[in-house]
Amino acid sequence: MRTMKGPALFLAQFAGDETPFNTLPSIAQWSADQGYTGIQLPSWDARLFDLERAADSKDYCDEVKGILADAGLELTELSTHLQGQLVAVHPAYDLMFDDFAAEHVRGNPEARQAWAVQQMLWAAKASANLGLGDHVTFSGALAWPYLYPWPQRPAGLVESAFDELAKRWLPILDAFDEAGCNVCYEIHPGEDLHDGITFEMFLKRVGGHSRCNILYDPSHFLLQQLDYLAFIDRYHERIKMFHVKDA
Repeated sequence: MRTMKGPALFLAQFAGDETPFNTLPSIAQWSADQGYTGIQLPSWDARLFDLERAADSKDYCDEVKGILADAGLELTELSTHLQGQLVAVHPAYDLMFDDFAAEHVRGNPEARQAWAVQQMLWAAKASANLGLGDHVTFSGALAWPYLYPWPQRPAGLVESAFDELAKRWLPILDAFDEAGCNVCYEIHPGEDLHDGITFEMFLKRVGGHSRCNILYDPSHFLLQQLDYLAFIDRYHERIKMFHVKDA
């Protein structure tokens, strides 16, 4: 049975302050004019979408879907790449990732993390209100600075980081389960989930959670010199969406 739809476009790289990229109706029409039939919507971009409102109002979600339908488009997924990143930030990256957060929590890692978790919980509710079954995000990273084993890592350092990562994400995965929506982590350098082994480490720690899934993007794997075809053979049951580029 064929289930693939599309082509769809992830709008994060295109949204901007100039017309037609600064409002949802105009960027939707532009996307349709390029031949796309769906869009993946960045939930952090207030020019295009109000995540808190979507979590609270099905009427607003119906309005968003109506705007897309007027352009001949469907909403495929919401994205929380930036908010998901902030669920887990190693202090070494505080300065670089601070701009991903709302201004009122910048410079305060504890408040920033709480803000990110709330964003994820709103994303679960918004996905349910929009009738979406899949959601894309980043895992964030607590162990990434220790990727290269020099100086030698203390025993248990990476394992402890993954324990903490799973602890932070498990309530979010449960919220998405209540919403009937999969969480698809983009396996990506800079994230603790950056290959098959790290995904398995995380999956084990969240108890094989049924909502813990994968966004597959072979361009990253190619740059990492991973076998991107063998990855599909091994993890196809957890791959629920993919990105494709001409890279």
